[in-house]
Amino acid sequence: MQEMNGRMHHEEVTGTSVGDNTSLTADILNPFIHRLELDTTYDKLKTAFLTVALLPLRLAAITALVIMAWLLACLGLHGLSEEDLRRAPLTGWRRDMRVLVCWVMRALFICGGFHHLKVKGERAPPKDAPVLALAPHSSFFDALPVVYLGGPSIVAKAETGSIPFFGKLINYTQPVYVWREDPNSRQNTIKEIIERATSKEDWPQVMIFPEGTCTNRSCLITFKSGAFYPGVPVQPVCIRYPNKLDTVTWTWEGPGALKLLWLTLTQLNSSCEIEFLPVYKPSEAEKIDPKLYANNVRRLMAEALKIPVSDYTYDDCRIISKAHQLNLSHASAIIEAHKLRYKLGLLKAKTEECLVQTKTERFGENVDLQEFTKILRLDPEEPSTQHLFRIHDRDSRGKVDLEEYIFTVLVIADANTVPDMIDIAFQVCSSNGTRSLTNRELRKALRLSLHFQPEESDRIFSQAQTDNSAETVYLDDILAILSSHPEFAHWFNGCTDTKRKKSI
Repeated sequence: MQEMNGRMHHEEVTGTSVGDNTSLTADILNPFIHRLELDTTYDKLKTAFLTVALLPLRLAAITALVIMAWLLACLGLHGLSEEDLRRAPLTGWRRDMRVLVCWVMRALFICGGFHHLKVKGERAPPKDAPVLALAPHSSFFDALPVVYLGGPSIVAKAETGSIPFFGKLINYTQPVYVWREDPNSRQNTIKEIIERATSKEDWPQVMIFPEGTCTNRSCLITFKSGAFYPGVPVQPVCIRYPNKLDTVTWTWEGPGALKLLWLTLTQLNSSCEIEFLPVYKPSEAEKIDPKLYANNVRRLMAEALKIPVSDYTYDDCRIISKAHQLNLSHASAIIEAHKLRYKLGLLKAKTEECLVQTKTERFGENVDLQEFTKILRLDPEEPSTQHLFRIHDRDSRGKVDLEEYIFTVLVIADANTVPDMIDIAFQVCSSNGTRSLTNRELRKALRLSLHFQPEESDRIFSQAQTDNSAETVYLDDILAILSSHPEFAHWFNGCTDTKRKKSI
């Protein structure tokens, strides 16, 4: 079995001169990709055997324990409203019942193969550290540290409270819910954390996963600053999974939850480590600037974990997901380019869209840096411009396929379906911006949008010709032909038209 926590390689051209072909290899960390396959015969046989011999027993035990924990949580919450849970911490037998629920959940993880949880450092009391910041967040198995911590109050989306069985368990932690449809939710969340932190009552600590999404633990992505706005002390908690085979990592590009659950439950043992770092007390500058506070806590945790930091954000996940959905390669490069385009003002000006709308001839397929910057109206001496050029210089030849660049930009901005991609490819590859293409142009359009080989494009072109002498074919005809082929029909299911809706 092999796993890969994604790195993507591309060549960087050094220097600022146009003709400089000196290059070096640069790694772009992709924290949202994880590869996990059963490669060896031993792994396959072991997994097959344990799937039959061990998995049913574990599933039966886990199911029984989940039901038991849920019943205890129902008992502990009986007679309490949501307002009661927000107004005051649980006390007496209800608080003791929460400890019992955590014991049951710990037994659940033991049944799942997490027999030992290694703990480093000491947990600070709530009065010293009202907030616990856990990172990196990489799996639904991160619930194990939550259980070990005794069920601290988590910051979560409001809809998680309605998840069958687990929603009741989450409610028992007296969470701080974020209501996304409420424009004041952010301020209310900050206010609630501050009230709990400064209250004389014995509230449980508030626990956050500041990254806001799951990564592959290759780096720490940008921390969301929301939980740092209160300006109260935070105790960083590092999470590690030092297993030979990484069956727990759950990312946007990688195995699904069921596959990870299956492969983890068919391991004889899985390990998890948590490390409590010293309480971080914010300076006056950090209290004023939550982003600075979040970045400094992230840097401290990255040093303890011995991994780099990355400027990827939760919003980058949406781009990653879209690139994966539309089968676009080089997702990390797309994110890097998106950030650079924002920095250079291309995103706000919609430069590439304007170029397509006003084009009178085909874009160049091999443009150098000077041509690239002239067309996009950028400064060739600007480092960000050069970086953007290098990202799209796939073969380090000092040339960029401008049509491919513009196609990628417009697809990420406007496409939601495969027909959307074909529509954009027609506009980019045509000589005059219309939706009719020559045979040569169709080859390029279908290569960009569908990864078709020239022979396949030629076959589609022939079928779309209104007569044998026609030199161009039209978008509607191509879409009709593709949708009529059984092997392509799934791309068009649910697509009644090719109108594009901007989603990012």
